[in-house]
Amino acid sequence: MTVWAELVGQQPVVETLQAAVASAGGDGRSMTHAWLFTGPPGSGRSNAARAFAAALQCEDGGCGQCHSCSTVAAGSHPDVTLINTDGLSIGVDAVREYVRAAALRPAVGRWQILIVEDADRLTDQAANALLKAIEEPTAHAIWMLCAPALEDVVITIRSRCRPVLLRTPPVADIARLLVERDGVEPELATAAAAASQGHIGRARGLARDPEARERRRTVLRIPSSLRTVADCLQAAQQVVDEATLRANDRAETLEQRELDDLKQSWGVEDRGRRPAGYSGALSSLEKEQKRRRTRLVRDAIDAVLLDLLALCRDVVSVQCGTGAPLINADVADEVERLAGLWTTESTIRTIDAIVRCREDLAANAALPLTLEHMMLELRR
Repeated sequence: MTVWAELVGQQPVVETLQAAVASAGGDGRSMTHAWLFTGPPGSGRSNAARAFAAALQCEDGGCGQCHSCSTVAAGSHPDVTLINTDGLSIGVDAVREYVRAAALRPAVGRWQILIVEDADRLTDQAANALLKAIEEPTAHAIWMLCAPALEDVVITIRSRCRPVLLRTPPVADIARLLVERDGVEPELATAAAAASQGHIGRARGLARDPEARERRRTVLRIPSSLRTVADCLQAAQQVVDEATLRANDRAETLEQRELDDLKQSWGVEDRGRRPAGYSGALSSLEKEQKRRRTRLVRDAIDAVLLDLLALCRDVVSVQCGTGAPLINADVADEVERLAGLWTTESTIRTIDAIVRCREDLAANAALPLTLEHMMLELRR
């Protein structure tokens, strides 16, 4: 299996990157020192960058079996650096370190490759530091940036990168990957692929985690459960509580590791004295961790809203008799029931209410109040 196997439904992208790999060992006309991978969430932006990096380091253009391919896949290749963040941003100090690393000659490979998985989270200062490295590249350095859209990266950087646009993978291709790679039953793989709406990571999570599937079914039952005002308030609070719980579970492990790393870097012992400056560093870390928890909660809530939008899309599709495949085919009976209970106009109003809720939350509106308002709109 080659390094390109997991780029589901991205054949035009694979052909472009393969041509660049072949060119890198020849005339170089299809190769450049800076690339920008964009595409919707779950389309495989970072996977494409990693596959490209492995193919460039591989003697056979990405065989998937050699030492170079396996170490890039494992994240341990000495000449392929992955730059990502669990926080809100990538700061200038970190980028300067990576810029210095890009100037070094490769240790074992042919290229010094740096993959910025969250290029949309670069601070202005970090972007300026990266810009200089891209403007004046060394002969052996290749930068690969990943972001949801071109507009998410400052124009001075994106104008100097070759864009690679990934599309939303087809359901059939995602299902086939789940069957072949993860051994998922075909029926379950198809249902998970459809419910994921093109997000490969989420499809795998739904296929392998019964609790994730049950959480999704609980979300899809919300519109039917809103009979009274109390139901609306309770549903809103339940969404917030569930999102907070999941965010905290995910954050706690990260935060403990970050705290241990901070103590180690400052030489701090549990019962020892604190060096001058440590308190400030600890305070900055705690503030960043708090911001990350807030983002994780809002991301989890947005996933709930996307599931509700998908349900409404299926309902209006049935009401209009489009014959289009259902996103939520595993709950087709519920979709049919809602299509009979609601009018087309009320379904459209429900969609509008969910979209407004997403927009308000993106503008940092208060979580409970915004969700309560949306639930009341759904009840009407």
